[in-house]
Amino acid sequence: MCCSTPSHSIRAAIDPVASNSSSLETKVAMGSADSPSVAALPTSGRLFPVRTPRSAPAPGSNYESTMTDDSLAAAAAEEEPVSPTARLMEDIYIVVTVGLGCPVNLPVFSAGIAAQLARYPRFSSIQVTDEYNGGNPRWVRTAVNVDDHMIVPTLDPAAMEADPDRAVEDYKTSLPALPMDPSRPLWEFHFLDFPTSEATSTVVIRVHHSMGDGMSLITLLLASARSAADPARLPAMPEQPSRTGAIYTPRPRSAGFLESFVMRIWLYLMLAWNTVVDVIFFAATILFLRDPDTVFRRGDSDVTLKPRRRFVHRSLSLDDVKYIKNAMNCTVNDVLVGATSAALSRYYFRQYGYSKTRKLCLRSALFVNTRPTASLQKYVNMIESGKSSEVAWGNQLGYILLPFHLAMHDDPLAYVRKAKKTVDRKKSSLEVIFTCKMSEFFLKMLGLKAGAFIFQRMFTNTTISFSNMVGPTEQVEFYGHPAIFIAPSIYGIPQALGVHYQSYNRTLKVILSVNEEIFPDYAQLLDDFAQSFGHIKDAASRISTPVKKE
Repeated sequence: MCCSTPSHSIRAAIDPVASNSSSLETKVAMGSADSPSVAALPTSGRLFPVRTPRSAPAPGSNYESTMTDDSLAAAAAEEEPVSPTARLMEDIYIVVTVGLGCPVNLPVFSAGIAAQLARYPRFSSIQVTDEYNGGNPRWVRTAVNVDDHMIVPTLDPAAMEADPDRAVEDYKTSLPALPMDPSRPLWEFHFLDFPTSEATSTVVIRVHHSMGDGMSLITLLLASARSAADPARLPAMPEQPSRTGAIYTPRPRSAGFLESFVMRIWLYLMLAWNTVVDVIFFAATILFLRDPDTVFRRGDSDVTLKPRRRFVHRSLSLDDVKYIKNAMNCTVNDVLVGATSAALSRYYFRQYGYSKTRKLCLRSALFVNTRPTASLQKYVNMIESGKSSEVAWGNQLGYILLPFHLAMHDDPLAYVRKAKKTVDRKKSSLEVIFTCKMSEFFLKMLGLKAGAFIFQRMFTNTTISFSNMVGPTEQVEFYGHPAIFIAPSIYGIPQALGVHYQSYNRTLKVILSVNEEIFPDYAQLLDDFAQSFGHIKDAASRISTPVKKE
């Protein structure tokens, strides 16, 4: 694998002395809380599969030396090509921050990972490109030394004491500058064993996006967790909601056969029309349709090629969100989209000072998981069996261009009403199916460059990356370590702002992934989200008694 820096471990990339030590300690020099600096950080290079001659093992993998002839043959039979969609993700990484309620017991945590996650085929595979097969990469099983993936940095004590939250934030900011070693499976656990305002210790998980999309990776992580109340069972997950939308609306009991037939035909015609319109706008976005340059995005010439990325989050009450949902007779997703529009509006109009009559529409690239829903038990079975065929795995994604309407409304509930109308309109469309199939078609017919063009243009011509993921309804523990919060995010996309929501127990985390050059006041933007949720809840409490809706 070719990189702009030599292939070595993260520990060696940070501190050459640490690479010669048998301990897991990584030396990271952090400056003051206001101006952090990481010693000897290399610039991150693009990940490419390891290139090997025919039948040769990947360098540094210990693949052949640690496996018998029978296991080599069995592993070879399980090899699979890296999917075209996964190859588009070569610069994109998923970062999950987990706050723990106790100090880290590293031997126990490492043993748990070795017994769970490290057994899953994708977590024990590397990408190998053989010259004889046209340079197409494939997943190859390799021996995994879990200690190579356990990173324990030593931060500046003064920075940790002055502001531990900022110390964690600064460390996560340094991750995009640290390349991953391609001769090992592309995942890492970073342990920050000191208390912050929310947790006793913190673990930051970094996984290359080619290994799977956010939903599959979070579900796999939860499959290795257990209920804190009863460690013998899996975490309790919420029931999957029934599908909603125009074509799923039940027929009114009072409607006759002819009336219901005409209504059904009309709904399907609307479905076809909305789908055509959405696909046309998606194609136009790929070709020329671009969001305006605003405070949320600037011209390409106004930003650096590799900007610093900040990952910040704030805890909100999930009960408050459900209260708004019941009061407005809508869905949780409607509330989140509406509150996001309200927060972005607050930030935008404060920056520009425009009058209340001005309105603006920005779009987000929304990833939608197209795989069938699988239970946690199926993921557990997949880990125990060591077979990825147990569930649909990988990056099985469709795309929706979701508009966010920016305006100044006197009534905060207007944002939720507008969001519900927008989301209901998207539910009456097959945009996600067609965009998924279109991407697959161009990848197969025109090759990786055409697929990369579509993928890149979708991000560069929109403004926001948006996602919402559902987590357990109770507290969980990872290998005996109770989890206080879970905050997933992403980096490597060209958009300056990523907004992600993660529910967990009775908490909703809003996580922002921001380009620090465009959002130097990212803390204020995070405050806007918290204040917007508060204003919407206050407005919801003033209307009639909330309608009970499960």
